[in-house]
Amino acid sequence: MNVLLIWPVLPNSFWSYQETLDIAGISSTNPPLGLITIAAMLPENWQIRFSDRNVQSESQDDWQWCDMVIISAMIIQKKDFCLLIEKAISLGKKVAVGGPYPTSYPEVSLKVGAHYLILDEGEYTVPMFIAALSRGEEKGVFRSSEKPDITQTPIPRFDLLNLNAYLAITVQFSRGCPFQCEFCDIINLYGRKPRTKTPEQMLVEFDVLYKLGWHRYVFVVDDNFIGNKRNAKIFLRALIPWMEQRNYPFILLTEASLNLAEDDELIELMVKAGFTLVFMGIETPDTDSLLGINKFQNTRQALIESCHKITRMGLGIMSGFIIGFDHEKAGAGERIVSFIEDAAIPQCQFSILQALKNTAMWERLNQEERLVDGLGTIHQGAIMNFVPTRPVEQIVEEYIAAFWQIYEPMPFLKRTFKHYMMMNGWRGKSSRPITATEWRLFSTLCWRQGLLRSTRFRFWWQLLTIMLLKPKLTFDYLVTLGVGEHFFHFRHEVRQQLLSQLAQIKEEEHSSVALAKF
Repeated sequence: MNVLLIWPVLPNSFWSYQETLDIAGISSTNPPLGLITIAAMLPENWQIRFSDRNVQSESQDDWQWCDMVIISAMIIQKKDFCLLIEKAISLGKKVAVGGPYPTSYPEVSLKVGAHYLILDEGEYTVPMFIAALSRGEEKGVFRSSEKPDITQTPIPRFDLLNLNAYLAITVQFSRGCPFQCEFCDIINLYGRKPRTKTPEQMLVEFDVLYKLGWHRYVFVVDDNFIGNKRNAKIFLRALIPWMEQRNYPFILLTEASLNLAEDDELIELMVKAGFTLVFMGIETPDTDSLLGINKFQNTRQALIESCHKITRMGLGIMSGFIIGFDHEKAGAGERIVSFIEDAAIPQCQFSILQALKNTAMWERLNQEERLVDGLGTIHQGAIMNFVPTRPVEQIVEEYIAAFWQIYEPMPFLKRTFKHYMMMNGWRGKSSRPITATEWRLFSTLCWRQGLLRSTRFRFWWQLLTIMLLKPKLTFDYLVTLGVGEHFFHFRHEVRQQLLSQLAQIKEEEHSSVALAKF
């Protein structure tokens, strides 16, 4: 069997960092970990070719060579995902699909014509798929509600990747989350009982990357790295000597819940293991909204104090914020901006609320007949796909103003400086060289932020201060400023998309009123 694995195009979004990548000469943020893990589960006698269309599109020869196309996708990739299925079918190829989007919306894949749906978690469903092929079955939908033991998950096929094309390489330690946030689909996809790999497993994966010559960012893409605190600590205690012996070859990132602030030992272990940045879903400073979405873990301690504590102990914070919760009072956008400034969080993934399929929120809104057909859950430029409890125009206008203000260059520089000046300056001793891509990014920063913009004087004195007082944080600080370049540009795109949708809504309302009068 000749199999072509394809990862569809990712549209520009919060996570794409497109402007920053263009400056640095990098193609994409992360490779598709799920797809290269599935590649490791396929029979050894299958021939495999891999195409990440965000790096380089598959060739005509690839299409002619393959017997089957396997496509994985997230919901944001749905347009290219469907086009790829249609192309494969037109060329007479068998099509198998999997990943979060087909798992949550299997009817889309079936409608477009995919032959095999490998849904849920591949450790169980890939063997079902292979067995069906061996029986000569022409179609099939393979599902399993049982959650696999991921200590048996094979090492991803990192060798299939063009490593130099990525900002960060991804690995996974755990699946699942113990919390029950109403809007989140993680517990539906992976369960509420976090499952973890063994420390030995993780170190083997790290060793494979190290031997392949990767010495940059490694993103531990768990939805909640500390979902199982006990196992996380065991892994970190094993990881620390591994990193120390190799002079900290990786810069580690991950995602975790805000209750990390309740465990000093865990924070210290993460810092000593080489973690420098953690993404946290804060969502909103409004306690009533947090309680309404069952995000109780964010109400146990003062949010700003928790953020400051984590930052002071040496972990940078990137956070998620959402506007549009039920019974949210007017001015939510301003309150979020105020919180971000007080907490001194540089990178903020700020979105309008979307109802994801199969979440508790989706089920509730469906029962209340508030879901809106035709609006997809895309990215920051999409209006909510349900009827909110306050005017949608008010929510969108607040969002546009807040997103614009958060990523105004001068406030962003001030916030970033405050963030790193607050931070403990410890970093592991590293012999990792500064790469050509990083030099390109830093030189462009000096040109844009240090000369062209009105930020020029602040840029230089802040940089000098960081270099003198927090020298080990200089690299992290400059990378964060580099990421800002993406948002300075992306906010224009978001505003235009949302204003266009608002205009369309107002036009439809006007037409409805006119028709009613007629």
